[in-house]
Order: sequence, then C-alpha cells, then structure tokens
Amino acid sequence: MTILVTGATGRVGSLVIDQLLQHGADVRALVRDPAKATLPAGVTLATGDFLDVDSMRAALKGVRTLFLLNAVVPDEFTQALIALNLAREAGIARIVYFSVIHSDLYADVPHFAGKYAVERMIEQTGLPATILRPAYFIDNDVGMKDVLLGHGVYAMPIGAKGLAMVDARDIAEVAALELLRRDAAPAPLPIEQIELVGPDLLTGADIAAIWTETLGRPIAYGGDDSAAFEQAVKARAPAWAAYDMRIMVERFQSDGMMPDAGAVERLTAMLGHPLRSYRGFAREKAAEWARD
Repeated sequence: MTILVTGATGRVGSLVIDQLLQHGADVRALVRDPAKATLPAGVTLATGDFLDVDSMRAALKGVRTLFLLNAVVPDEFTQALIALNLAREAGIARIVYFSVIHSDLYADVPHFAGKYAVERMIEQTGLPATILRPAYFIDNDVGMKDVLLGHGVYAMPIGAKGLAMVDARDIAEVAALELLRRDAAPAPLPIEQIELVGPDLLTGADIAAIWTETLGRPIAYGGDDSAAFEQAVKARAPAWAAYDMRIMVERFQSDGMMPDAGAVERLTAMLGHPLRSYRGFAREKAAEWARD
C-alpha cells in the first residue's frame, strides 16, 4: 500500500525514501514544486502544501501510511494539526510522526513545545502512531566546516552536560522500519514512542577533542556564549529562528540531552548494527573536505 512521505526533499525525508524503496515500498512524496524536486525513480510525486487543505486532501487520497515531518517554521504546529486531522478524515490509521527528544522537558523552546503539543493531540485523539523523538543531529555539524578548518574552533555552544547526538542515517532507518511495520500490520497498532539517540554522550569539549584527533591539529571548544550564537545564526536565518536556537542551546547547557535507559540497546537491536558515532562522522567529513 502507498506510504506518503512529507519533508521528502530534506535530509531525513530523502533518506527515509531511499530506505523504503530498498524494501520495495510504494512511495508517494509530498513536494511543493515537482519541477525542483529530485527524487529517485519509482517515487510518485504529490504536489501540495500543509496549509493548502485541498492539495493535502488530494495528496492523502489512497494513502495507507503517513510519515509526517514538519519543517521548523513559525506555523509548524498549525501545519502538523492540519495534516493529522486530514489524515484522520481520510481514514489513515498508520502514522509515524517526527517529533524531538525531550519535547516535554524543553517547554520554553518554541519548536520543542510545538512538537509536544502535536504529540498530545495524537495521544488525546487516539491516532495510531509511532512518535519518533530524535536527539540533536550529528549531521548538523556539517555546517561547522569553515570555522573548524579556518579558525580551529568547534563553535556549537552545547555545553558540558552532554548530548546523545544521532546520525540522520540511523534516524531514517528506524523511521522506515516503523513505517513498514505499521503499513504491514493487519490492524492499526497502538501509540508508541521511540527515542532516537547516538551511542555516545558528548560535550562541547569532547567534540573538540574528536576533531583535534581527526584533523591532526588543535581544535578548541568555542564556549557557551548563547547570545553570540544567536547573533551568528541571525546573520543567515530569521530572528525568530535564531532566538529559538539560542533558547535550545541554553537548555543543552543546563540540562543536556540524555537518553532513557536502554535506548541505545533498543535501537541497536532494531537496526541490527551498531549506531553510527560522531567519531565516524568526523572521519567521513574530514576525508571529504580533504578532497575538496
């Protein structure tokens, strides 16, 4: 049966599609502009926008299973509720929703609080769904290339509590497995939450040390100045997004991002291979950058 993937052209969505195709799934991808969407052969495109109700109804028609990934935008919460209500209207009873770890704890971080509200909607309306709760993406640190190579600094102010960073490839594998499990089930399955984490709890100093080892030259941790971080993000993103990110890193610093007991073991068993590590990511990127 058809699986609709939203966020299909992004990092996670495109990886989820690749995984689903490897398992022979019938995949439909929601895109805003088909002319700009580069997706693998065999994927059916559905043109739509979360706030365009008619286009979403058309995209959901004939779909059995939904992967809902909303971008971090000011109206993310509204987009998610519209999509879920329309899915319920269409009789879709197999859903995987992409949330975030500690959405219930980081109550002052706008995009965390919005995702937690969506989780509550799923639970209160009884939608049969898996709620994926990923930690900070290892892949986000691709954006550190220039400051690492040019200034010898790891500049993400994540603090000293530690984050269980996770690789997007592991996220996508788990998401695809859950979509396939729900899609194949003869009846809708109960609501379930899965934390998506990496194998290591890493501080800013830990990551600087990994880059020092990997690049073969000193890399310093840039420190915990969240105000300076906000200004740096604001140079390339809207002010609301920069402020959102500032509050998030302040929670990283005060609370960290620790996994539940047994989360790593559960994910390893689901995937059938060890979780990808930050050190492995750093080695891959260092090799790529050396070829540039």
